[in-house]
Amino acid sequence: MPFKWFQTEDIIQKLRETDVLLSQGQNVADSSRQVGVTGQVYCHLQKDYGGVRTNQAKRLKELDRENADNAIY
Repeated sequence: MPFKWFQTEDIIQKLRETDVLLSQGQNVADSSRQVGVTGQVYCHLQKDYGGVRTNQAKRLKELDRENADNAIY
C-alpha cells in the first residue's frame, strides 16, 4: 500500500474516529486499519497530533507559514 499524505484536518479526524472505535472495545490494530492507517502510523500520529483540535492545527499551520515568510537567511 503506497503512503498517503494526509492534511492536518484529515489526521485529526482519523484520530477521533480511531478513539471512538477504541472506546467501543476494538484493539489499536483493527481500529486503525478500519480508518485507513496502520497501527504504527496511528501511534506516530497520536504522538504528534493527539489532543490537538482542528482550529488549533489551522492556527499552527498559519504561524508556520508566517515564520517561513519572515525567515532571515
